Amino acid sequence: MPDSPTESWFADTFRNAWENEQRKLGRFNLAIFGKTGVGKSTLVNAIFGDEIAATGIGEPVTREEHLYLHTSGTLGVLDTRGLEVGVDNDAIIAEVADHVTRMRRRPLAEQVHVAWFCVRAGDRRFEDTEADFVRELARLGVPVLLVMTQVPRIDDAVHPDALELASRIEALELPIHRGHVYPTMAAADPFARLEAHGLQELLDATFRCAPDGVAHAITAAQRIDLARKRKRAGDAIKLATSAAGTAGASPIPFSDAAVLVPLQITMMASIANTYGLSLERSTAASLAATAAATVAGRSAVTSLLKLIPGAGTIVGGSINAAVAGTLTYAVGHAWTRVCERLTAGDLQTVAGALDSATIRRVFMDEFTKRAKRRTPPELDG
Repeated sequence: MPDSPTESWFADTFRNAWENEQRKLGRFNLAIFGKTGVGKSTLVNAIFGDEIAATGIGEPVTREEHLYLHTSGTLGVLDTRGLEVGVDNDAIIAEVADHVTRMRRRPLAEQVHVAWFCVRAGDRRFEDTEADFVRELARLGVPVLLVMTQVPRIDDAVHPDALELASRIEALELPIHRGHVYPTMAAADPFARLEAHGLQELLDATFRCAPDGVAHAITAAQRIDLARKRKRAGDAIKLATSAAGTAGASPIPFSDAAVLVPLQITMMASIANTYGLSLERSTAASLAATAAATVAGRSAVTSLLKLIPGAGTIVGGSINAAVAGTLTYAVGHAWTRVCERLTAGDLQTVAGALDSATIRRVFMDEFTKRAKRRTPPELDG
């Protein structure tokens, strides 16, 4: 890296790292079926955000062009257009079978990993043709979750009609995950005083069904389970902190402290992907958070090092493993805090632009708090 990397260098390096980290994550592909009007799009948007809806009709994946794959980052959603479950079962299953068979010869990120079959609680019936569709889908080797949508619930009491329908479906002993129907209400209805529910349970079941190799992609794609995102971000911080400590095992001359910056950028790019932040938004936020607009190397490192207890007097000396590790650990947690706030829709102006001053303040507040721990847990013992 150059002796005095500029904002442009920082942004280019971050973009390259972000793209590389997203390639590592791959993609989770969800097939979703059910009759028209059961609320499939609402359900997907509630758990994974509305990026998929914004992609429009998606790309046809079969010669008949009834099966479409919508992709956005780490999520792919496979559904049908122009055919109706319960009416066109044979045609849909034939297309799904063709796609699933072809994709099994492709990398994991191209395969179908889990299917949701949706039935609406208000329909109060589950037809034989729907049961047949589920059985045929399971025969293809795709794990199937049966999801009941638009289920009214007040406090912990589920509508009796929905409970009765779920019991009838479960009594069929279909080849569905754990033989269980997952009741959900994807969007709250304030007028009817109904709250959203069941989404976390459905997400947990999806993680259980999906191959281990796409777990990180699901973590990045979903929007409702921050605990999973924090755990994944924490793993990236541990890895980078350990690497920084190793780099500092032979003391780094203070004048060369900027050699830690590429390592920290890779960590930040990994965390940004975990939180599902776009390339453009996360690049801009990273520049604001680290004040890379000045110099993304020595001067930025200097200002941060001064906040680490015992490190403020090392100018002209060297950075040891503990200081290098603490610096990286604090940067990682500070950036995670920024990413969480961005995911929640905070840290932006009324017009929707990023609020650079607030991003910087949030980053520095968290960095200062984390830097007070002289030796991060990753370097203890």
